[in-house]
Amino acid sequence: MFGKKTIHDYDVYGKKVLLRADYNVPLNTDGSIASDYRITESIPTIRALQEKGCRIVIIAHLGRPKGKRDKKLSLKVVAKELSGLLNSEVTFVPDCVGEKVATATQEMESGEVVLLENLRYHPEEKANDEEFAKKLLADTGAEVFVQDGFGIVHRAHTSTDAITRFIPSVSGLLLEKEVGTISAALHQPNRPLMAIIGGAKIADKIDIINRFLDIADIVVIGGAMSNTFMAAQGIEVGESLVAEEEIDTAHEIIERVRQVCAQRQFIFYLPQDGVVARKVDKGARTRVVDWDGHVFASVEHYPKKPEPRDSKVRKDEMILDIGPFSAAFISGAMQMCKTVVWNGTMGVSEVESVYDSVGPFAHGTESIIESMVGKYGNKPYTLVGGGDTTSYLDQRGLQDMFNHVSTGGGASLELMAGKELPGVTVLWGKE
Repeated sequence: MFGKKTIHDYDVYGKKVLLRADYNVPLNTDGSIASDYRITESIPTIRALQEKGCRIVIIAHLGRPKGKRDKKLSLKVVAKELSGLLNSEVTFVPDCVGEKVATATQEMESGEVVLLENLRYHPEEKANDEEFAKKLLADTGAEVFVQDGFGIVHRAHTSTDAITRFIPSVSGLLLEKEVGTISAALHQPNRPLMAIIGGAKIADKIDIINRFLDIADIVVIGGAMSNTFMAAQGIEVGESLVAEEEIDTAHEIIERVRQVCAQRQFIFYLPQDGVVARKVDKGARTRVVDWDGHVFASVEHYPKKPEPRDSKVRKDEMILDIGPFSAAFISGAMQMCKTVVWNGTMGVSEVESVYDSVGPFAHGTESIIESMVGKYGNKPYTLVGGGDTTSYLDQRGLQDMFNHVSTGGGASLELMAGKELPGVTVLWGKE
């Protein structure tokens, strides 16, 4: 599934390697690293290059400094973390081009690792500037370029595109694993295949939705984008986040779903109930609204008959998570699936809880997680992609419970949508 040369297909022995990694890690308010997942995932490539006697110069970026030096976005903190993970010193250079870089990389020993400062301190990086690429190569003396930053290969920047025009360019082990794993899961999945798609806007996921309408057996929609689908069907959603400009798009997708269902066995699932509140706050009072079967209202008001409004989202309420009926349906359907691709949380998962690790609007997401890891019996092959989803797993320390958790946000979305990744296309192909 991966047709590009890797560090095992090209003679890198003893050479000076310029390695592009993705160290765009989340930071705490005090500047410390909140999750080192992307750093740890780069270790196998670095180790393999060290075993081949390479001298390794790493380039990366952190955050969005907008072409300016922002001390809060320095990669110095990453160099310290990387030193600990490699159990050897990683030399940090406070720039990515210039005399300091040339001096630090001139007399490197076999297996030595140098990390250069944030590429995006220079506006030329995002401009895909060839002269900047030549400068990076000249100052580091690199003989081979290794692309291992999956999270950035969906962009044509200097360190993903222009630089490959002047030097042999191959893939690292992480990039090979990411592209190969995601491609295989979509092209050759064990069926039934379920796709769980969350997020805020349909526009952000429209390509993925359409792709899975073609290849999946079950497509589940959650997150804020489900509000737009429900509004398109006339369901009252109160003050919930709805993209009014996407109502027509929702209608078009629903019509396409009808066509798919007429051609083959297929399930397109929208939430039947939700957790609502008047504000997004950890102390907000919540209630469950079942706009499909009205069971919750009946149970809560028994023996009195509930008012019709009790089965509807009120005008001053917001849907902030899927409800227990929806979570149960998804979990039940998952028991029959052999492959599950998950992209996007089911609710507002970033709100902290008052009394435990699960926030008031993250129970739907937790239910999905429990089903995916086999709590209810069946344990399908699980592939997780998308920035908000992987960040949630990072916070909960759950990455190891899934078959594959992607390090790339936008890149995984593009790949799942069937698009080419510029930073992969330009690498040397296998003969």
